[in-house]
Amino acid sequence: MTRRGWLLFAAMCVIWGIPYLLIKVAVADVTPVALVFLRTAMGALLLVPIAAARGYLKPLQPHWRVLLVYTVVEIAVPWVLLSDAETKLSSSLSGLLVAAVPLIGAVIAAALGQERLDLRRLAGLLVGLGGVAALLGLDVGSGDVRAVVEIGVVAVCYATGPIIIVRRLSRLPALGVVAVSLAIAAVAYAPAAALQLPRAMPGGNVLAAIALLGVVCTALAFVVFFALIAEVGPVRATVITYVNPAVAVLLGVTLLGERFTAGTAAGFVLILAGCALATRRTRERMPAEEPTPIAMPTPLEVGGD
Repeated sequence: MTRRGWLLFAAMCVIWGIPYLLIKVAVADVTPVALVFLRTAMGALLLVPIAAARGYLKPLQPHWRVLLVYTVVEIAVPWVLLSDAETKLSSSLSGLLVAAVPLIGAVIAAALGQERLDLRRLAGLLVGLGGVAALLGLDVGSGDVRAVVEIGVVAVCYATGPIIIVRRLSRLPALGVVAVSLAIAAVAYAPAAALQLPRAMPGGNVLAAIALLGVVCTALAFVVFFALIAEVGPVRATVITYVNPAVAVLLGVTLLGERFTAGTAAGFVLILAGCALATRRTRERMPAEEPTPIAMPTPLEVGGD
């Protein structure tokens, strides 16, 4: 990998590892719906003009129905559920639970006949589920069941979104897809958010968290990620999926004083090991990767957030 590739890779590991921390800070004063509206609106305001200037919007028009479905699955539902879950769960625990996305993706791919669920992948799923069980058994209280269910739905959504892209939107410009999806989500949440915006000005830390989520973790993140894909190819780019949870845990423990427990340690190791086993492709001689307009681990994922 080139030096530029390593720099882009490091940037994405951080950019899509910090949303969990920022969401945790923001939901202290802003409702989940209002937060998602502000984040998507800022992202759309920055990305739509870029996409329009490059001619990326017109090709999307015949595919508006699929775009709506993709927006619901990839942004509208998971972002609000993740924000609501973090009103109860720690940012580090949320990041680790979302890290199970590749496991769910492997199951969906096997169900659709896209991947064969061989012994290695099955072992990976079992190891990863053991990590989730460690987190749920040791780090989750009885009052957090709803939040855990919300994170579960988030993970399913994040695993499904890329499948929609690959099957129905793969020939469209990715920047246009993201820009329009953010705009659709912002418009959809605007009426409810207008009723839930805080009456008093939030603290500076909350305003900074919201701004970073919208500008850095949403708009800038996708621009950098597409540059990473162009530099190293889509397969290598998805390796950030395995680093983001570590960043989420590190930031949650060091900046928010969240606990680093035995469940956190065990869950972290087992989930990432399981993901690596369940999603690793058989080594084959393959042609060099070319830039592609798809391949989007969730931001939120991604990162995802």
